[in-house]
Amino acid sequence: MKIDFGWEIPSGRRRPPGPEVAYIAQVRRILDRLSGHFHSAWLPDHFMDGQADMPEAMTTLSYLAGLYPALHFGPVVLGQNYRNPALLAKMAATLQGLSGGRFILGLGAGWKEEEYRAYGYDFPPLPVRMAQLAEVIQICRAMWDPAQPEATFHGQHYHIEKAVCQPKPIPPPPVMIGGGGEKLMLRLIAQHADWWNLVGVTPATYAHKIKVLAQHCAGIGRDPATIRKTWAGVISLASTRRQAEAAMQGYPIWPEDTPILGTPAEVVAQLQHYTSLGIDCFILGFADEPGITGINLFIDEVMPHFER
Repeated sequence: MKIDFGWEIPSGRRRPPGPEVAYIAQVRRILDRLSGHFHSAWLPDHFMDGQADMPEAMTTLSYLAGLYPALHFGPVVLGQNYRNPALLAKMAATLQGLSGGRFILGLGAGWKEEEYRAYGYDFPPLPVRMAQLAEVIQICRAMWDPAQPEATFHGQHYHIEKAVCQPKPIPPPPVMIGGGGEKLMLRLIAQHADWWNLVGVTPATYAHKIKVLAQHCAGIGRDPATIRKTWAGVISLASTRRQAEAAMQGYPIWPEDTPILGTPAEVVAQLQHYTSLGIDCFILGFADEPGITGINLFIDEVMPHFER
């Protein structure tokens, strides 16, 4: 099984404050190092994180995709109702075409209520947001379908009428859905996802979610192996465990998230716990950024164990 590694570009409280020109220079310095080694780079889709600096995801990804032809790019993950679904389908098709097929459309139901309110979006209950997410994906796939010159869709939440999306994205971007809710989200993933992402969960939790997903897949006759499994989270890598632990001090991370942490040998062992479950893509934010010591160690001493 080939293992791919992606970099989560720091944003919000995880990025150094300062003008965008300085920020993008730091991002490019790291992408220069990753290019040719990592598979992809990813950016969260949020508009605000307190008063921290937060670039808009699709604009930034489009800019970077033009600069780094060896890398794939995607949001981790877009709030499904932050953008009109037909416009989102068109944006994704355009970026997929301009990048030569290197875009992954990461989508989630949306969760950050304060952000919704601040930016003037409605924040409906979770079951509604889940239903909206399913309709967004159906609209995207209808508009990308080469057999449909015009796409019409009348859902409970979204509607399009003879919408044209030319040129079609060939191949269409894979749709990665983020989330692990066992009743609604994993059923939706079974129905609609090409890729699946969980953030910061332990191998034991991921293994349990895989079993639940398999049950949902069985209910609709889908092979769960057709859904690519990905993990996103924080990694703190250093020559000694003490240094790795020190790098995590003050690093913004959700209390429920579990970082990958330790020396290169310890990190290899932790990653192998995940790969044994069938996870073959990791989206990693490095705790010592904007330094590149952890990234250098990862490329030189961790990745060779996963290149077979």
